[in-house]
Amino acid sequence: MSTKFDVVVIGGGPGGYVAAIRAAQLGLKTACIEKWLDKSNTPRLGGTCLNVGCIPSKALLDSSHKYHDAKESYGVHGISVGDVSIDVDAMVDRKDKIVDQLTSGITGLFKANGVTSFEGVGKVLSSKKVEFTAHDGSVSVIDTENVILATGSVPVNIPPAPRTGDIIVDNEGALDFRKIPKRLGVIGAGVIGLELGSVWARLGSEVVVLEAQDTFLSVCDTDVAKEAAKVFKKQHLDIRLGARVTGSEIKGEEVEVTYLDAKGEEQKQTFDKLIVAVGRKPFTDGCLAADSGVNLDERGFVFVDEQCKTSVPGVYAIGDIVRGPMLAHKASEEGVMVADIIAGHKAQMNYDCIPSVIYTHPEIAWVGKTEHELKADGVKYKVGKFPFAASGRAMAANDTTGFVKMIACEATDRILGCHIIGAGAADLIAQAVIAMEFGSTAEDIALTVFAHPTVSEAVHEAALAVDNHAIHIANRKKR
Repeated sequence: MSTKFDVVVIGGGPGGYVAAIRAAQLGLKTACIEKWLDKSNTPRLGGTCLNVGCIPSKALLDSSHKYHDAKESYGVHGISVGDVSIDVDAMVDRKDKIVDQLTSGITGLFKANGVTSFEGVGKVLSSKKVEFTAHDGSVSVIDTENVILATGSVPVNIPPAPRTGDIIVDNEGALDFRKIPKRLGVIGAGVIGLELGSVWARLGSEVVVLEAQDTFLSVCDTDVAKEAAKVFKKQHLDIRLGARVTGSEIKGEEVEVTYLDAKGEEQKQTFDKLIVAVGRKPFTDGCLAADSGVNLDERGFVFVDEQCKTSVPGVYAIGDIVRGPMLAHKASEEGVMVADIIAGHKAQMNYDCIPSVIYTHPEIAWVGKTEHELKADGVKYKVGKFPFAASGRAMAANDTTGFVKMIACEATDRILGCHIIGAGAADLIAQAVIAMEFGSTAEDIALTVFAHPTVSEAVHEAALAVDNHAIHIANRKKR
């Protein structure tokens, strides 16, 4: 292949396609290699996130929540709807249409920005050359000045529960159930397990979540995790902590799972479907030639610095294959940063201000440090909390579960973290992210005017509560 590019991106997910578009916008001659094929063997951009991850799962979460609301919650508003039913085929078909629309949209963006798309597999060779293997098996070498490796991650498989047909599945298989399973097992009480378990629990499945850790949602603030545990119990998610799966056996159209409970005693449970959601691992298999010079650690992550530079000048790695949380928005912003650096601009991400979200209902979102982390670091801090039960807008919406918790430095008042569980938490957390990005104090938020009535006022009140100045709740002490 005689054409030479300024930038070749390997991987067309939210890290790779954003990096490619940004590089092209900056005037760099850019190509993107993506291997994804859908069920009909049609090439697709968007990677895991758009095809079988973030987007389709949110489509099912929204559909199932609307169904549950209509069935269980409309009466309080004086709305009678009679018998409510769910057409699972229509729900899944809608999800597929959204995926089609968004992945096609990326193809359009590539054309509009002049990004050359290659359909197949890319491998980084020595001297920054890239080997391209098309889906028809033909092999060529692409010359480039810079390579951005953005190959993403894949689900972790566990020997006790290997994927088997449509009975034992990973997150991808769980998005395509065409029938509501009566008994659903989920291995893993992390983000994916809770979200997918919520979808099918709302539709009527008896959901049991088996979590090997003794602590629930250890990545979250302790107060948030405790509140979430209570909420999910009310939602009939049977979450069993300290449950280590040791085996599984397919019996006809069912699967029998064997696990050790928190007391170390063997238990057995039978399910119609079993979702394995124990995490993801970086996908770097076959992406690097032995003499590429790019270094990996023992878990398969690519070694990079704070600007995503690898050990080879001109070769970068972003997203799920490098350190940090496996989040689509983190990958996208790393892609923008790297493209800017290649174009000669100064760029740096603030890794302390990356929000995380669990899209259950209520949603769970957080940014920055937890109380536990600050205690471990010996940092003195102060906390303000405000419950949605005291929010007029939340009451009007009949959605008062949860709270906003803001943590600020005791000495400087600078915001160190914000943790939210409640309706709309995924959108509300952006206010805290912006504040932290600008180095704001709790007082800065407290002095900001928020529209009334809105649920965002809970962020305002939490900031006021940091110094015991909240208006709409009783303060701990008067000053």
